[in-house]
Amino acid sequence: MHDVSWKKIFGDYDILKHDFSKTPFIITAEQIKKATHSFKKTGEKEVRILCKQDCREDRAEVFIQNDLFLLPIKNGAYAIVRGEGYLNIPKITNAVQIYNSKLDFKLDTSKVGNSEMQHLDFAYASSLVRTFLDDSTLVLTIRGRKYTPAFSFRVGKQLIEAKGVQTEVDGGYEGKEQIALIEAKNSTTNNVIIRQLFYPYRQWSHYTKKKVATLFFEKISDWYCLWQFEFKDKDDYNSIHLIKSCKYKIVDI
Repeated sequence: MHDVSWKKIFGDYDILKHDFSKTPFIITAEQIKKATHSFKKTGEKEVRILCKQDCREDRAEVFIQNDLFLLPIKNGAYAIVRGEGYLNIPKITNAVQIYNSKLDFKLDTSKVGNSEMQHLDFAYASSLVRTFLDDSTLVLTIRGRKYTPAFSFRVGKQLIEAKGVQTEVDGGYEGKEQIALIEAKNSTTNNVIIRQLFYPYRQWSHYTKKKVATLFFEKISDWYCLWQFEFKDKDDYNSIHLIKSCKYKIVDI
């Protein structure tokens, strides 16, 4: 993806000569614009498009060949990092659980459209999220885009400092003892950049002493799939591991 543009960027700034075993390579939006200003197509020079690497396959070939990935660290600046940037979403091999909605009436509006947020809202309205986490106190309190406070973390031996990075939470739910943050998709996802789970986790851990649970959600056909992950070390980007997962079919009235 965007191979020509990134080849030009890497060449202009001698990025492959950088010692990634010690530090990431910091690149700014202005540098990206300068290197790609002669390209004609929007997709070849638009910073937002060039820097979108939500799954492994989104990366340009120069990233893939050199075991690199991209992380935003502040407004208009990115870190090119060597290491594992992505999380494989494991297949749920257990049998589908039939789940009876806790609602005592039918939702007419929930079946109109096909967005991940809509499917997540239906799962929450049916009390599926509460059931999966065994927490009846969860209520919706977080949604949409916000900016992170300053925080630092490691990828391997590389220290990365971030501040004011925009995050987006599809659904955040607070209960008496925990907060659950959900990244939602409406199609099969093989892998996802850990940043989409890690940055919101660090962001909301800053504002509360409650446990922050990290969930991934998919709606596939008639199945509602949930995974719960945990970061063993809040300062280690790669300390994420699976706690549990389940596949449901919701039966409503």
